[in-house]
Amino acid sequence: MCRFVAYLGAPILAADLITRPENSLIHQSYQARETPEPLNGDGFGMGWYNHALRPEPGLFKAITPAWNNRNLKNLAEIVESNCLFAHIRAATEGGVSEENNHPFRYNQYLMMHNGGVPGFKKIKRDLINRLSDHYYQWINGHTDSEHIFALYMQRVSDKSGARQGSELSLDFLADCFADVFAEIEELMAARGITEAAVFNMVITDGHRMIATRYSSDPRRQSRTLYFSKGKKYVCEGNLCQMLPADGLPLSMLVVSEKLDDYKEEWMRVPDNHALLIERDLQHMIRPL
Repeated sequence: MCRFVAYLGAPILAADLITRPENSLIHQSYQARETPEPLNGDGFGMGWYNHALRPEPGLFKAITPAWNNRNLKNLAEIVESNCLFAHIRAATEGGVSEENNHPFRYNQYLMMHNGGVPGFKKIKRDLINRLSDHYYQWINGHTDSEHIFALYMQRVSDKSGARQGSELSLDFLADCFADVFAEIEELMAARGITEAAVFNMVITDGHRMIATRYSSDPRRQSRTLYFSKGKKYVCEGNLCQMLPADGLPLSMLVVSEKLDDYKEEWMRVPDNHALLIERDLQHMIRPL
């Protein structure tokens, strides 16, 4: 059910994450290793930042499978960025369309999701009723993920006095995630939905990042989430690994699945916790 990779640090070529590793995102699109469903062929998306041009990220999305899209492979060889998101989709809620592909963009923010809200159609109207006209009209697609993102930005706005950007602390933004997850659980309970909702989500403003690994019942339903830190993630042929750093890391990777078999370089985010990565790549893990 969907796979993703998120990067923050020294500029990296998109191909070093999407096409070159042994278990690259391209490989995961047809043979994912750490999910019961190995196919993620319902489209893909990539978002990246060029801060010299503008604060908002660029986006490239398509409905074809990632393994069969030449444009993605060609673009990955020339896109270099210090902050990059890529996502492959196994459609659950919402049909196969570019509007339903991740990542989603709101102003300077990118967000993507691995998981889902069971019975989403039963709570969709209830959720929409909690949105202002602004955030409701921002939604383009039909996925639970985009609606969750809209509710999240609504709560950030409500709790901050309509502020956005770097003046909001990562702890504050993580608290907003916890509030939204609890809110959706309340909506589900009110409609008699007892299945577990899963919220493995990543959000960035291009300088900082938050990744959540959360399930309303992690004993029944959860998704893997890992991170790696070091000097630089490098690929020589198909051999890719994170080089160790002396002191503070210069690169951070957050992934649904490990990209390579160097087990010692990958750390698991615990259930119902968030990984917070600051601008200088200092990071912490906190409960949600």
